[in-house]
Amino acid sequence: MIQIQNVHKSFGNIQALKGISLEIAEGELFGFIGPDGAGKTTLFRVLVSLLVPDEGKATVMDLDVVNDYKKLRTQLGYMPGRFSLYQDLTVEENLNFFAGIFKTTLKENYELIKPIYQQIEPFKKRRAGALSGGMKQKLALSCALIHKPKVLFLDEPTTGVDAVSRKEFWEMLQSLKKQGITIVVSTPYMEEAALCDRIALIQKGELLDIDKPQNIINRYSHFLYGIKAERMYDLVKILRENTHCNSAYLFGEYVHFSSNTELDMDKLKAELISTGMENVEVISLQANIEDSFMDLMAKTNNQA
Repeated sequence: MIQIQNVHKSFGNIQALKGISLEIAEGELFGFIGPDGAGKTTLFRVLVSLLVPDEGKATVMDLDVVNDYKKLRTQLGYMPGRFSLYQDLTVEENLNFFAGIFKTTLKENYELIKPIYQQIEPFKKRRAGALSGGMKQKLALSCALIHKPKVLFLDEPTTGVDAVSRKEFWEMLQSLKKQGITIVVSTPYMEEAALCDRIALIQKGELLDIDKPQNIINRYSHFLYGIKAERMYDLVKILRENTHCNSAYLFGEYVHFSSNTELDMDKLKAELISTGMENVEVISLQANIEDSFMDLMAKTNNQA
C-alpha cells in the first residue's frame, strides 16, 4: 500500500529525514514511534504530498507523492498533529465543508463516521474552537474520514488529550482497521506502540528498527533492573558510575538500570547503601518498548 525508498529531506542545515526506506501493507495499523523532532511529521507531510522530498521516492496506493499528488489527495485522509479545522465554524459546518471539498455529503457517508460522530453530534452547533481536546480529536478524525479514504494518516493524534480520550481514540482506530482502512499513525507515547500491528522506531530522521512491537522487545539483550531510593537523581549518577552499568535512566518511580551480566540484587543493594543511599529497593524487570528504544538509540549514537 505504501512504499518509501531512500527518502531524504532537509531544512537548511538540518537533516529531517536521512534515507528512510520501508513498506506498509494494505490493512495495517502501522505506527511511527519517536520523540519530538524525530522526523515523524516531516515524513507524514511527504507521504500526503505536502512536502517534496530532496531525494528518494514514495508511493501510496501506487501513486507517486510528487507526480500524482492531485489524484492521491482524493484517496487519503490526513489528520495533522495541530488542530487545523476552522475554529469559528461549528462541528456540523466543518464536516459539511470538508465533505463538499471531496464532492460528497455528510448524509452520504454518515455510516462510516457514525461511531465517532455520534459522540459529538449533540454538540454539532458548537463552534470547533469551544470544544474540549477529546472532542476536537473526534471532529478532526470525522473530517479526515468523511470522503471514505483508503489510507488514513494520523500525526500524533493523541498528544495533549486525557488518558480516557486516548483510550477511546485507539479503540476507534481498531474499529476503522476492521473496515479495511490502512492506518498510519505517529506518536511520542511508547505505550501506544503495543496497539499497532507493526512499528518503526525513529530518531533524528533515521529508522532504528521496524517490526512487530513484541519482536522488538524480544531483541532486548541486557539484564534489566528497577531501582529506587530516597534521592533518585543522586541514584542515577551513582548507577551510571557502576562498573556493570550499560544504561541508567529515570522511568516512573524507578531507575531502569541495564547490565550486560546478571547481577546479585542483594549485593547491588548493599553496594548502594554503602554509598549513603537510603530506602533502596532493587527488582528484576522485563523490558518494554521504551527500554528497547533507548537501547537502540544508544547503539546508534555509539556507532556515530
